[in-house]
Amino acid sequence: MTYTTKPTVVRYVETDKMQFVHHSNYPKYFELARIEWLAKLGVSYASIEKEGILLPVVSIKTEFKKPLFFGDEFRITVSLKKPPKATLEFDYLVINQHKQIICEGNTILAFLSAKKNRPIRCPEFLLMLFT
Repeated sequence: MTYTTKPTVVRYVETDKMQFVHHSNYPKYFELARIEWLAKLGVSYASIEKEGILLPVVSIKTEFKKPLFFGDEFRITVSLKKPPKATLEFDYLVINQHKQIICEGNTILAFLSAKKNRPIRCPEFLLMLFT
């Protein structure tokens, strides 16, 4: 499964002294892409948390190709790498308004019981969204 976000414009606050987006913003962009995709599927992080499920990021990788600058517009294509079990693994592709690849990334999120603070399997209501 794959989803491409709505266009996002780089804000000045996201840039650094070199005038391009600071690398610390990309995990935030990845999260925004996941949240937007879940909303499109009809579920929110808040509703997942109300079910007593947490989704911490346990791994993140980024590979930068070109910088994004203040005012640039970009989209993120997020893909579920494999059917969820106890984790969700996503790949990301950040592309600017000129269709240039800016960054490639990957995250792994674990399903965690909020009550027991222990890993759990993917809940059925989420599994159905991704299969």
